[in-house]
Amino acid sequence: MLWRRGRALFLPAAALVAVLAMAGCGRNDFKNDPGQPIPAEVSVKIATDGVVVSPKEFGAGLVNFTVANLTNQTGSLVIRGPVNAESDAMGPSDTQTIKVQVKSGSYEASANGIGVRPFSFSVGPERPTGQNQLLLP
Repeated sequence: MLWRRGRALFLPAAALVAVLAMAGCGRNDFKNDPGQPIPAEVSVKIATDGVVVSPKEFGAGLVNFTVANLTNQTGSLVIRGPVNAESDAMGPSDTQTIKVQVKSGSYEASANGIGVRPFSFSVGPERPTGQNQLLLP
């Protein structure tokens, strides 16, 4: 008798679990939009002989500019072009990173407060997405 009662309770519970499992599968009509391009890593050196940006050409999108002030003066990095940006003031031998969403075009990097030669660099079309690339966050 107990066996029949347990079986009678088991069947509805199993059916409920099956229905909930199927409902949890979700929709299958979602859009798989490509992700954002991977941020470009660009180095900027402010030295007594001028400002240097490396690489000199890269694609549009989010860029992490890592700036090193190798002079004995306090100043900031200034980026002029289709998008303008400026870093915080940096003391001698200081470094910092600024994030800028750049667009295609010609740019000039200069050092505000430090009398050194500016540097011209180019930003090309938007970089490809980082989707489906392994070991990327």
